[in-house]
Amino acid sequence: MAHLASGRTRALALPVGLALTASLAFLPGTATAAPADEPAAAVSADGPKLSYVVNTRAGHGSVKQVKKAIAKAGGTVVTSYDKIGVIVVHSQNPDFGPAIRKAKGVQSAGSTRTSPILPQATKDIGVEQPLTAEAARSAAADAVAGQDPLEPLQWDLPAIKADKAHQKSLGSSKVTVAVIDTGVDDTHPDLAPNFDRAASVNCVSGAPDTTDGAWRPAAGESDHGTHVAGTIAAAKNGVGVTGVAPGVKVSGIKVSTPGGWFYTEAVVCGFMWAADHGVDVTNNSYYTDPWMFNCKNDPDQGALVDAITRATRYAESRGTVNVAAAGNSRFDLASDAIDDASSPNDTDPVTRTVDPSLCPDIPAQLPGVVTVSATGAKGLKSSYSNYGLGVIDVTAPGGDSTIYQTPDAPATSGLILSTLPGGGFGYKAGTSMASPHVAGVAALIKSTHPHASARTVKALLTHQADATACGAPYDINGDGTVDAVCEGGKQYNGFYGAGVVDALDAVRR
Repeated sequence: MAHLASGRTRALALPVGLALTASLAFLPGTATAAPADEPAAAVSADGPKLSYVVNTRAGHGSVKQVKKAIAKAGGTVVTSYDKIGVIVVHSQNPDFGPAIRKAKGVQSAGSTRTSPILPQATKDIGVEQPLTAEAARSAAADAVAGQDPLEPLQWDLPAIKADKAHQKSLGSSKVTVAVIDTGVDDTHPDLAPNFDRAASVNCVSGAPDTTDGAWRPAAGESDHGTHVAGTIAAAKNGVGVTGVAPGVKVSGIKVSTPGGWFYTEAVVCGFMWAADHGVDVTNNSYYTDPWMFNCKNDPDQGALVDAITRATRYAESRGTVNVAAAGNSRFDLASDAIDDASSPNDTDPVTRTVDPSLCPDIPAQLPGVVTVSATGAKGLKSSYSNYGLGVIDVTAPGGDSTIYQTPDAPATSGLILSTLPGGGFGYKAGTSMASPHVAGVAALIKSTHPHASARTVKALLTHQADATACGAPYDINGDGTVDAVCEGGKQYNGFYGAGVVDALDAVRR
């Protein structure tokens, strides 16, 4: 069976189409670089404009000196994150990367993309299955006291005991979860009561844009971030669905281009903004484009790993717990050889074999980030979910096709129901949908233990998780062939990590 993998983010909307790829036939130039100290007049500036991250070396020259070298090499500084030594640069010099890597004080530097900074074709990142009016009426009829009208369709809430947790606590309004994603529609009636505008921003350019509403998806842009936000913190207000932590705040940090690409400069900006604006938890349901796996021994890709690692570590040092989706390609992320045929996805992909320990999926495989696999309505690993012993930390409902895992009544879909822009509701599936369940539980833990450090919250998240054994050989489609191998014991394994997150334990003092 073909991979049920989302082209861009960690979401699936079943049935799922493969990602579209732009057909721009440009790759960075490979000509020999001019010496870094050559006069600026000799620098070529007739190539396509690309974006770069330049990562400075601590104790080896000031950021100011590196910025002078950037100008001499034909680059223009867009913004600088001096706290972590990451500078975002644009340049039309085809040899900018090799040139700036020779400059004193530069640790690493690389292009964040393989296509020019131009409008790109829109990627397919998952189209929702809208909730029908008939299903909504039926759900409302099944709702009991204390439930929002569509909660009977949310099989995922009892799967992590969130329904029982809500009887004790909805979470604290002093806790904020940032959705680093495609944007959040804060005008949605199920999100507006809990939206944190002060912690919201547009980071697409790599520099914060605080224009009012800049965090929202524009018309025609992806609804992915709005769906994720509802799973985390849709208000318990008698409208629509209920979030895992319906009493906490949620913010939108928009990092994807209109076409759906998540580039490094935007992701760095997102983590830095969250860290400096009091965000307690970030949810990251994407991988950073254009490489599904970024190889550290490649000067460009290695620089992207360096930049985002600095940003996630800085965020955690400020008390932020970073949660990320493991991906939807059925890969064993603990193996030493994965065939990646999708990268770079902003020009022409090539097939390459990578070792994920040397070529991580970022941010999911970065140190300190909570990596989340997905389960379906029967509690088994979702058919599409990535896995891997030593990689997966915890698991949560992400949904699956009813062909594989059918929910109990009154729920009718094996996917995850949540909010959509314009006041709507719809279904999606993917590790994109599992990750916000974990982010919501982390927010409940932070609400219960307001002075807990990020490390403590993560420790409680795994300690409280319900251990889940590998079970019988994994033949999800029942054809007699094992579809994936789960390694490890009940307390910790490659499918479920430490287990299914537990919202009820999260609210117990």
